[in-house]
Amino acid sequence: MSDDTDKATLRAIARQRRRAFVASLDPLAHRLAFKVIPSPLARRLADAQVVALYMGLDDEAPAQRLAAPLQAMGKTLALPRVLDRLGSMDFLSWRPEDRLFPGLFGTSHPEPTGDPVTPDVIVAPLIGFDRAMNRLGQGGGYYDRVFARYPDALRLGLAWSVQEHDDLPADPWDLPLNLILTEVELIEGYEA
Repeated sequence: MSDDTDKATLRAIARQRRRAFVASLDPLAHRLAFKVIPSPLARRLADAQVVALYMGLDDEAPAQRLAAPLQAMGKTLALPRVLDRLGSMDFLSWRPEDRLFPGLFGTSHPEPTGDPVTPDVIVAPLIGFDRAMNRLGQGGGYYDRVFARYPDALRLGLAWSVQEHDDLPADPWDLPLNLILTEVELIEGYEA
């Protein structure tokens, strides 16, 4: 079985696990998840100016819930804008009250009125992760390309705890995450 097939199988299993976990969550627990930035993470974000979030789709961990505490810390927020089907995206400044526009693959992004911003922190969705800080994404390579384009940005994965795997395959172009935040813990890995 090839790595691509392994990853495809892992994605299917991980999506089902995530879906079942989120469906089983108490509605109040779901609404409260990811509304607070733990102090170890706040310290790691202290010097960051621009934090790129994403709008969680379906049962993804909802990164948009981090917006209020990040704004209270004085951070500029951004959202990704998917540019094409070849894996290209950039980041646009965003405030939670801004109107969002539909993008590719069911994504939403702010109105592209200004130049794209350069993130100091990139909060990335994922399907699975392991303690070696490997990230299993959707398979389109968008975040792999963005991580390579902004090598100095802190790479923060956001996930539900059930998305953890013992060991994930990693390709040579897969950059490890620096941190992973779940609803129950902050996992610290490589320095940015």
